[in-house]
Amino acid sequence: MLDLHQMAAEARDSFYVLASSSGDARNDALRNMASVLSERAEEVFAANREDMAKAEECHLAAPLLHRLKFGPEKMDQVVRGLGSLQSLPDPLGTTTLSTELVPGLELYRVTCPIGVVGVIFESRPDALVQIASLCIKSGNAVLLKGGSEAMRTNAALCDCIREALRRSGLPENGVQLLASREDVAAMLKEDELIDLVIPRGSNAFVRYIMDNSRIPVLGHSDGLCHVYIDRDADPETALRVAVDSKTQNVSVCNAAETILVHEDIAPAILPALVRKLQEKGVEVRGDEAVQRIVPCVPASEADWSTEYLDYIVSIKVVPSLQDAVTHINRFGSHHTDAVVTKDRQAAADFLNRVDSAGVYWNVSTRFADGFVYGFGAEVGIATGKIHARGPMGLEGLTTYKYKLLGSGQTMAEMKAQGSPYTHLPLHKADPTSLRKETEK
Repeated sequence: MLDLHQMAAEARDSFYVLASSSGDARNDALRNMASVLSERAEEVFAANREDMAKAEECHLAAPLLHRLKFGPEKMDQVVRGLGSLQSLPDPLGTTTLSTELVPGLELYRVTCPIGVVGVIFESRPDALVQIASLCIKSGNAVLLKGGSEAMRTNAALCDCIREALRRSGLPENGVQLLASREDVAAMLKEDELIDLVIPRGSNAFVRYIMDNSRIPVLGHSDGLCHVYIDRDADPETALRVAVDSKTQNVSVCNAAETILVHEDIAPAILPALVRKLQEKGVEVRGDEAVQRIVPCVPASEADWSTEYLDYIVSIKVVPSLQDAVTHINRFGSHHTDAVVTKDRQAAADFLNRVDSAGVYWNVSTRFADGFVYGFGAEVGIATGKIHARGPMGLEGLTTYKYKLLGSGQTMAEMKAQGSPYTHLPLHKADPTSLRKETEK
């Protein structure tokens, strides 16, 4: 087992350097990340081939093998992502409030990093690059634990990132990799050195992390997403959105797992919908109403709360939009849910009543992604409500501090003057910020 206390202490020291570094320095690290990854691509691919071979020997499911694969196409994607992230404004040093308390006494609320972040994620090597790059850009240090299936690939990628930090003159221990479950258990005890833990996984896994640490936990849990086809849906749009939501990539958290169909449109649309899904290799599980219209596997009660991450979908017929909303709020994971309808009022009702991080109208759930949203990348998709929600990018990795700038004022003086606060908005940036004017 690694010496987690030492790792956390080194991460804390690295955070202090990263937090006070310039945006240019952090962008330079991202540029070097892209360069080192490209230079050492064959090394990464070789490591991934070993991971893939081992996973195949262990009969890892096909969708999970697809997640694990890291070849030239995936490398191109992460390098492009690093370029996109560089182009985003520096998230640090932004003034979000400036107030004159009394003449000569000025209060500023300014964005800053969270600190040391521990992230536990699934067997997706590209996630390691995304998470590390977001943390570097936002001035945070990060301890990473990926799935054991990707152990070799993650080690190669992390080594590349640490080399990039060294080239940029930033501390390489700003990014460190954990090796085992025992390391995770040890990390959860470092509440004096680690500021936030972000677990990506099932609800049960996130609950386990919460129950076993005093560190604040921001859960990124199940992706039990829905598509609701309303009575006034355009059939062609409904088919395109539902099929893409389920089949474009079945092994990701924003893939649809349940399709709800209004009873008025069900007889007309279900035959074509089931046929198109089956043509893509999807096993359809339907309730009794679906079974009366098309042949399918009978759905059980457990299907409504199952994240398949596979070529399986459950379909249910509902009598109204409100019943669809009730079903989603009860069984969903508050991730991403879509409605297909031509009725603007029905769409508005759905978007306002469904309690999810992402609510979509006439568009595939697969668009729930930090890169798609323009965030450069994402640490994950938060399904809670505090402090980040949905695709968690740079903003979700920042907090703020209050800076009070004076010239010798004392509280005794203020009290003696009867607390003469003006509380006038200043409408100007923090004059002590290290952020360049060109970055603002």
